[in-house]
Order: sequence, then C-alpha cells, then structure tokens
Amino acid sequence: QVQLVESGGGAVQAGGSLRLSCAASGGTFKIFSMGWFRQTPGKEREFVASIRSSSGTTYYAGSVKGRFTISRDNDKNTVYLQMNSLKPEDTATYYCNRHPTPFPSWGQGTQVTVSS
Repeated sequence: QVQLVESGGGAVQAGGSLRLSCAASGGTFKIFSMGWFRQTPGKEREFVASIRSSSGTTYYAGSVKGRFTISRDNDKNTVYLQMNSLKPEDTATYYCNRHPTPFPSWGQGTQVTVSS
C-alpha cells in the first residue's frame, strides 16, 4: 500500500514562495503519474498540477499556471511543488496523490497560509 507524506507548508506573505515535498513509499513510484491537489474547509479538493511518469509532461490548473512548478525525483520517490508569487487565495491544505486515479489513502496534507 502506497503511503504519501507531504511537507513544506507554512505561513507566508503574499508574493512569497514555498516548496512542497511529497515522499512516497510502498509502491513503484516511477511508474505513477502524480499530482498535487488542494482543499479549503467546506470545498471539494481541487486539482493543482500533475506530472506524467514517463515523459515528465506537466499540467497546471489555470489559477496557478505560471506561478507553480511541479517536478519529481524518481530516485528519491518524491514529487515537489514550487510555489512562487503566492496569493491569499492559494491558502489551503495541499495533498499529493497519483493522478488521474488517486490511491484510496491520502496523506495528512500540508497547510499553506498566505496573508495579504
């Protein structure tokens, strides 16, 4: 069973940057396309970015395109999300999971809070 552990969140001011990490264990990481998702209280979890397993092709939600960059290190079984030019509306709990079909079990997420 794949386990996912997100880290790197924190509190920053608008315009700041954060780099999130997601460490995976218990599966063959390099064959999975992975994604980052975020959720705020009372709302559904939404897609943020994804990266293909083989080609490394990346996809982004329109709201983060040009500001966020997803990457992966298959040797470290880790996927990253570099977030620049953060906005208050980026405040959320961020999760990683397989994309487009997530594993049944999600990690605990990492909280990102952006103040204006």
